Amino acid sequence: MTAPEPAEPSGLSERDRAVLAMERRGWPGPGAKERAIREGLGLSPTRYYQLLGALLDDPLALEHDPVTVNRLRRIRDEKRRRR
Repeated sequence: MTAPEPAEPSGLSERDRAVLAMERRGWPGPGAKERAIREGLGLSPTRYYQLLGALLDDPLALEHDPVTVNRLRRIRDEKRRRR
């Protein structure tokens, strides 16, 4: 296991900021996004979504990108309600 990247002044690592940036983009389909996750971030999609889930509960992520984090929280909450 590799050590996490050092945090920037915002408190988020470069990888965390890259995950949030990936979520801001629009995607033509699931294959394109998963390919970008593997190639651009060097992560498996499973690991990516684990990191993303943790970021949604991180106050530093909310401070860094409130629009994206709040949108993803609403989607997550709606999925939980439907279960």
